[in-house]
Amino acid sequence: MAYCTSCGSPLTHDAFYCPNCGQRVAGGPGGGGGGSGTPPTDTPPPAPAGEAYPARLEIDYPDRQLDRASTFFRLFAAIPILIVVGSIEGGSFTSYNNPHGTTGFHAAVGGGLLIAPVVLMLLFRRKYPGWWFDWNLELSRFTTRVGAYLALLDDRYPSTDEEQSVHLELDTPDGAALSRWLPLVKWLLAVPHYVVLVFLVLAAFFVVVFAWFAILFTGRYPRGAFRFVVGVFRWGLRVEAYAFLLITDRYPPFSLGP
Repeated sequence: MAYCTSCGSPLTHDAFYCPNCGQRVAGGPGGGGGGSGTPPTDTPPPAPAGEAYPARLEIDYPDRQLDRASTFFRLFAAIPILIVVGSIEGGSFTSYNNPHGTTGFHAAVGGGLLIAPVVLMLLFRRKYPGWWFDWNLELSRFTTRVGAYLALLDDRYPSTDEEQSVHLELDTPDGAALSRWLPLVKWLLAVPHYVVLVFLVLAAFFVVVFAWFAILFTGRYPRGAFRFVVGVFRWGLRVEAYAFLLITDRYPPFSLGP
C-alpha cells in the first residue's frame, strides 16, 4: 500500500492525485517512473496523538517555602472545612416551624454528588442535565482542593469557590452520545482500578507522611513525592468520572500521568 507524503492518506495503485489533499503523485499510477509531483511512501503515517481524557487534573507545585506551623497542625486546621464537606455530602437537619407561628416541622437535607439521578436520566432519556453536571464539577473541584490541603500539596486554606492551585477540568457530557446501558455496570467494570487504587492510596499515605517530615525540616515538598501524590489524585478522578460522574464511556487509563 502506498501513502501520500503530504497528508498520509492511502493511495490506490492507479492514483495520479491524492484523493484527500489533491497532491500530484510522482510517476502516475503506482507511483513509479518519472514525472513531477511528490513520490508516495510505503510507510504508513504515524498514528494521531491520543485525545486527552475527559477528566483532567493539574496541581501547581509550591516552589516556595511552605508554612511549617500550618503543616504541623494540618489535621486540626482542616477540621472546619471537613465539617463543611460533610454537611454538603450528606448532612441533614430538622427545624421546628409553626404554621401559625408556634408549631410545625421543617426539614432540610444536604446531598453530595448526583449519581443515581444521572443514571436514570441516561437510561430513560439519554440526557445529562447541564446544571447537574455543573454541580458535580464544582463539588469535585472543592473536595479536591480539600484533599490537596490534607495531602500538604498546598498550604493555603481551601477556598469554597476559588480555583487556587488545583486545576480540575471535566468535559461537558453529551447525553445523546453516551451509552444508555453502560452506566448500570460502569461501577463494576472499574473494579480493576479499585484494586490498584487501594495500593496507590496506601503508598500515597506514606509518601505524604514522608513529605510532612520533609516540609518541617526543609520547608519544601519533594518534587518526586509531589508528582506521585498528584498522579494518585488524577487516577482517582478519572475513575470517578467514568464510574460515578458518568461523563464519559472511555475506560480510564492505568496511568498516573496527565
